[in-house]
Order: sequence, then structure tokens, then C-alpha cells
Amino acid sequence: VIHIGALKGGDAALAEADIAAVVQAASGLPVKVILETGILSEAEKRIACRLVCNAGAAFVKTSTGFHASGGATVTDIRLLRAQVGPNFGVKASGGIRTLADTLAMIDAGANRIGTSASATILAALGTPSGKPP
Repeated sequence: VIHIGALKGGDAALAEADIAAVVQAASGLPVKVILETGILSEAEKRIACRLVCNAGAAFVKTSTGFHASGGATVTDIRLLRAQVGPNFGVKASGGIRTLADTLAMIDAGANRIGTSASATILAALGTPSGKPP
């Protein structure tokens, strides 16, 4: 998870250095940074994306799925995708429970989905209505 205190406190350098330290410790493995978008302003989300990219991570992720502020929104996915560009990972996570939710996130630019409703979503793929049998 991004250093939210540093980000919200205006210390972008600290937040970026924290991410870069994780990237370095991962020794070439892809690093995903959770932004917890539900508690960030639009400006903070834009800054966070820049920091994540600058620090060498491979993905931005909307949320842990556990924060009371909520999870992924189509608006946030569009914003994240616009900020990181087409060749960076964007993971939508938190509150994705249906096939319609999943498809909306993919359409908005997510190339990874985090959900605890995988069985329901996959079951809906096999039905004409897109709803679980």
C-alpha cells in the first residue's frame, strides 16, 4: 500500500522513495502498489500514479477491498489508466461482485481484476443473461 500519510501530507518524495525501496527489494519481480483510491482526492490519485511509475513498479491497484471507503469504481479505473498509459498494469479491486462489474472495469481500462466472487462471475459467463444460473 502506498504511504498514504506521506501522500496526503504532501511528501511525494517520501511516498516515492518508499515504493522504490519495495521495487528494489523485489529484485526484478513486478510490484503492485495499492492506492486505496476511496480516500484520495483526484489530484492525489494523479500524483500517486506518477510516483508509482517513477519508482519502477509495474501495477497500480485501486484498493485492498477492506477499507470502509469502498473499492474500485469505473471512474477511478479510467483515471488510473489515463495516468499510467496503455502499457502499465491497472488492477481493479474491491466491490467487484458481478460479471457486469467485471466487464465495466475491463472496459474502463483494468487489465487485472481482484474479486472474491470469482465463482459467481465465471458462472455468469456461461448464461445468456450474464447472471448466475
